[in-house]
Amino acid sequence: MSDTATSKPRIVLLFGGRSSEHPVSCVTAAGVMQAIDRDKYEVVPVGITRTGEWTLVGADPAAWSLRSGAAPEVARGEELLRISAEAGTAELLSSNADHAVRSLGSVDLVFPLLHGPFGEDGSLQGMLELADVPYVGSGIAASAIGMDKHFMKVVFEAAGFEVGPYVVITDKQWQRDRAAALASAAHLAYPLFVKPARAGSSVGISMVQDPAGLEAAIEAARIHDPKVVIESGIVGREIECGVLEGRGALPARSSLPGEIAVAEGGHGFYDFEAKYVDGNAAQLSCPAALPEDAIAELRELAVRAFDAVNAEGLSRVDFFYTPDGRWVINEINTMPGFTPSSMYPHMWEQTGIGYAELIDELIWLGLNRKTGLR
Repeated sequence: MSDTATSKPRIVLLFGGRSSEHPVSCVTAAGVMQAIDRDKYEVVPVGITRTGEWTLVGADPAAWSLRSGAAPEVARGEELLRISAEAGTAELLSSNADHAVRSLGSVDLVFPLLHGPFGEDGSLQGMLELADVPYVGSGIAASAIGMDKHFMKVVFEAAGFEVGPYVVITDKQWQRDRAAALASAAHLAYPLFVKPARAGSSVGISMVQDPAGLEAAIEAARIHDPKVVIESGIVGREIECGVLEGRGALPARSSLPGEIAVAEGGHGFYDFEAKYVDGNAAQLSCPAALPEDAIAELRELAVRAFDAVNAEGLSRVDFFYTPDGRWVINEINTMPGFTPSSMYPHMWEQTGIGYAELIDELIWLGLNRKTGLR
């Protein structure tokens, strides 16, 4: 813990990062900075640049919010940071251009508000495990599975969930025989959704109406990830459910379900622009208008999905609700969007846990969970 028994836990808010979701991470951090209880916690904001440097940044939430459409970005500072765990104590260290090192004090918990590869995919979690630093959210394996839409589907199929038709095109397959890779998707029903396998926030996703557009959509997805997932469109409503880890041996909890209705006017689906730029593009509805038995089934399925990947802390699980009443799982997100207006906090607010209380609970779970094998 912190330097004295009476001091506040020292929480590093870590955001930015190397992925294409860098600005989304900054916006998420702005929401947490605004709401976190500074009477209870000492908050240390640390940004990660697009090239991977850790740097001390300002704590003003306004600096990390979307302003007039401008995307926030972490810039490299004069001093670079790293976490050390020498002598069993996690410590934040800073070094300047002359390589002079100074301590910025102990670290009790890292709250990683990173989205996408090199932050949400198990790589950061592995580093924190090696340094023996407690953190919020899922561990290495669950984070990696939750980031990779291919392996996520494999796990969910093994756990007995219904998964929509899909194919995977790896970089080697695309480079070796492009025609064969394209042909592998011939059995899928259009429209198709072409996605980077390991990206989020709808970055790089295209909806394809016919075979003529498939190759270009794959190339667009490959800008973000050399591995691509192609999915058949599912006829049904897109319904989401939040999951929050239980304390101790208690089971995980699920929220009331939410639904996103995309407005007419240029957004064929809930893409990046609809999520983060066009404030009028989508309407969040919670609780979703569903039969009570369907809601109960969904909440149970969401917890099952959380447990199937061995998730911890928080997750948002997304499903399709078909016209004949089936639940088809789409994905799990182990670090969902966490701004005050994001669906995950919104669903929990409607379920009875407010945004600041949700932050408290996640910090409590992180501080009371050991690192290492568990």
